[in-house]
Amino acid sequence: MSFFALGVNHQTASVELREQIAFNPEKLSEILAQQSEHHDLNDMVVVSTCNRTEVYAMSEDADKVLDWLARANGIDVKQLLNHVYRYENAQAVTHLMRVSSGLDSLMLGEPQILGQVKSALSLAKDAATVSPDLNRIFEYAFYAAKRVRSETAVGSHAVSMGYAVAQLAQQVFSKPEKLTVMVVAAGEMNSLVAKHLAEMGVAKVLICNRGQERAETLAREIAHRVDVEIVPFSALAENLHRADVISSCTGSLHQVIAFSDVKSALKKRRYQQMLMVDLAVPRDIDPKVESLDGVYLYGVDDLQSVIDDNLAQRRQAAVEAEIMVNQLATELVTQQKVNQAGQTIHAYRQHGETLREEELALAMQRIAKGENPEQVMQEFSHRLTQKLLHPASILLRETAKEEDPSIFESIKNNLDDVYKKRRKSKK
Repeated sequence: MSFFALGVNHQTASVELREQIAFNPEKLSEILAQQSEHHDLNDMVVVSTCNRTEVYAMSEDADKVLDWLARANGIDVKQLLNHVYRYENAQAVTHLMRVSSGLDSLMLGEPQILGQVKSALSLAKDAATVSPDLNRIFEYAFYAAKRVRSETAVGSHAVSMGYAVAQLAQQVFSKPEKLTVMVVAAGEMNSLVAKHLAEMGVAKVLICNRGQERAETLAREIAHRVDVEIVPFSALAENLHRADVISSCTGSLHQVIAFSDVKSALKKRRYQQMLMVDLAVPRDIDPKVESLDGVYLYGVDDLQSVIDDNLAQRRQAAVEAEIMVNQLATELVTQQKVNQAGQTIHAYRQHGETLREEELALAMQRIAKGENPEQVMQEFSHRLTQKLLHPASILLRETAKEEDPSIFESIKNNLDDVYKKRRKSKK
């Protein structure tokens, strides 16, 4: 039985193909529950995100895993062949660790993937498709991901606009938990800003958007983390003074935050500092605002420069993280081999014990019948030795027949070393 990792991601497949083989949690739960009753492939975890769909499975054949992935999504397996990557055993372990650590993500070092992999494992456990061996591999991968996070800088630098704004807020203000944030427009960019700041623990988020529906959608998404208020777009200027941090990204052709509005807001705030971030192109905020004492104004170019520098630092840290992952994967595979060897040794010892008991019972019967005990014991030891050495003798004969003589030499040298150590221990 081997451990396989098989799937597609943003590097190997188009969005259209990734959409075809993506699973939502409800669909996946149902499919895995059905699969748990099949004996040919019932030990697996499926990780499905917007950028990847992967199957991690204990199986005798990777083709079975590939066939299942195609069949579960109702597509021809031929559609996947040119886009699927597959790894086995040590390579599969390394891949799972890289994925869990964010080293294989579209955004290098992104932290969300670890939670997504953990959720995938939990879903598979609920469907009873996770054996102790498979669970052990995943738990070790989580351990590796935590080591990468805590011991390298691969995830410590902002590499998205939303995250960069949150990091700026932490740098400008000493107590983020007291901040009021205003997002002007509730599109994708500002939604990420609002979510990052909500996760950071700010006190309140004001959402100022032209359309009520999108503002309400964003409010629902973050309301479990932070106090939220929707502000009419027509009331933008009169509410500026309430915000410590303002992020604007409207897509308007004209500036929506005027110099005079910010100057008036500062006065109402008694000149407490403000962080203003203009993510729009063309710009939403009058550039002259930067001249006001107490206002920190950042534009797209400023943030992009920070992100580029941080991404370079992440890439440098990723080299260290890759080395760590490879070392941890090697440790796990070595541990698995030792465990397997232990099981084989135990079985071999059990076999030897069975032979001993059989031969001893035969010898005791002969002695009970009156045969010479010394002769019986001599024959007992001879027969037991012959039977115990028989498997090793067959192995040596078969390897001697191989075209590669190094196999026989390796076994012979190992046996010689064992006998030498045994003789030394007796002295």
